[in-house]
Amino acid sequence: MSLSEQLLQLRLDQHLTQPEVAAAVGLSLRAYQNYERGLREPKTTVLIALADFYDISLDELVGREWPKELE
Repeated sequence: MSLSEQLLQLRLDQHLTQPEVAAAVGLSLRAYQNYERGLREPKTTVLIALADFYDISLDELVGREWPKELE
């Protein structure tokens, strides 16, 4: 799953609006929309803020999957 898809899914799972998420992490609505639409990639500081907001790891936020031999 791409980061933009993950952002959309997390937001919908928690029944949040784009303006709510943007305000919670200190982004403009347009900036958040661009991330969710896959038009822009967030900086590391924004990724950290989003992971903290959703209380998940950065790996989970970006949809990183570990190879089976490393589990």
